[in-house]
Amino acid sequence: MKNVSTVFVALAALCWGLSGGIGGILTARGWDPVVVSFYRGAIGFLFVLVWLVLRPRGSGLASSRLWFWSVIAGVGVAGNFAFYFISIAEGSVAVAATLMYCAPVFVYLVSFTLKLEQPTLFKWAAIAMVMLGVVLLTGIYEIGSGDVTPIAAGAGLLSGLSYAVFIFGFKYAAPHGSPQAILVIAFAILASILIFLGDADQTAAVLTTPSWPLFVVLGVLGAGLSFIFYIVGLKHTAPAVASIVAMIEPVTAVLFGVMVLDESLVALQIFGMGLIIVTVTALSVNSINHNSRH
Repeated sequence: MKNVSTVFVALAALCWGLSGGIGGILTARGWDPVVVSFYRGAIGFLFVLVWLVLRPRGSGLASSRLWFWSVIAGVGVAGNFAFYFISIAEGSVAVAATLMYCAPVFVYLVSFTLKLEQPTLFKWAAIAMVMLGVVLLTGIYEIGSGDVTPIAAGAGLLSGLSYAVFIFGFKYAAPHGSPQAILVIAFAILASILIFLGDADQTAAVLTTPSWPLFVVLGVLGAGLSFIFYIVGLKHTAPAVASIVAMIEPVTAVLFGVMVLDESLVALQIFGMGLIIVTVTALSVNSINHNSRH
């Protein structure tokens, strides 16, 4: 069962990685990143709604705390999807995916601020390493000379920050209800926010465009199946193993960008990317091992 669960986590990470590439194709065709994000979340909403209908027990929908934290999670996932695709549209899939993978660093910084986590030399050193990786990846030390624009870099980091908000919201909602109930509320909030912010004409045009199959695949892989795979997989997968397996997401997105979208990276960017992925994974595993001892 553990091996099967690990496969589910790996499939979720693979789906998320591929969704970045599919989003890159759609934004390259001129689709508004917010509209792309809306359809990703709206199709995901349909999947988790069916999941909730099939498994309604223990939903916790009567709990006001479940609703409060699920709404927070929804705001976070809306920002995560939208900023991620904005970063891709303004830069590249490889850079956006890697910057989004910095989310655990934001979780630590918020935890330090709220005194939920004890700062240590290792954690500060890891955060510094990630920051160095961001500098190398985005090339901000050579302003105006790289392919990564300030909007692409900023949106990529905001997607990571938004994902951290989703993590906190989901974590605090979890004791009050089922994962499927939390995701139904979160994706409903996402759809409500993004349909308001997106281009109305493009939102309607998706229904008749020849590109509609890509939107469907994006929603199914990027939000529908992936979140279900991940949550089901986590039930029997050690968190430390899940953190390592999650590296599949940025690696898949990078390979998709390079091989399918013909993106290119210089040596320093590749080094910075590796520094971020390895350090964030080590940081996550260290945190899990520390928590398991207490």
